[in-house]
Amino acid sequence: MVIRLKQLYNIVGEKVCLDHVIDSERLNEVKGFTFSGPIAIKGTAVNRAGIVSLKYSAEFTLHICCDRCLIEFDRDYCFDFEHILVRSLSSDNYSDEYIVTENDELDMDELALTDCLLSLPSKMLCREDCKGLCPECGADLNQGGCNCGDQIG
Repeated sequence: MVIRLKQLYNIVGEKVCLDHVIDSERLNEVKGFTFSGPIAIKGTAVNRAGIVSLKYSAEFTLHICCDRCLIEFDRDYCFDFEHILVRSLSSDNYSDEYIVTENDELDMDELALTDCLLSLPSKMLCREDCKGLCPECGADLNQGGCNCGDQIG
């Protein structure tokens, strides 16, 4: 979804409401992640005193594999994001909190996908106390112990 921002930039007090879904077809293009459904985006972009701020939430479900025990599971995520939208920046003012919108347009799908992927944990675990697999026999230690520990001398 591309948001046209020209009117928002030019009129103080102007507001744009977001209620959008990034569909499965677009999400299938993301390599390394399997989404169990769409990403739901809700939020607003507001011009307050000439500063355009974007606040939105993104909700989605990922189908993932535990990094310790290799079990597959679905996990729901909900993230909140805030950005300041600008038409341009001088190189002296570069900051991650500003989003430069070329031609007064913002690709909301691209921004939301980037925000969501960068917010995911680096380790995907089925549960916080996952014990993983035995390095000797490969048994799932969450299901019980194995005899490998008794045989190691």
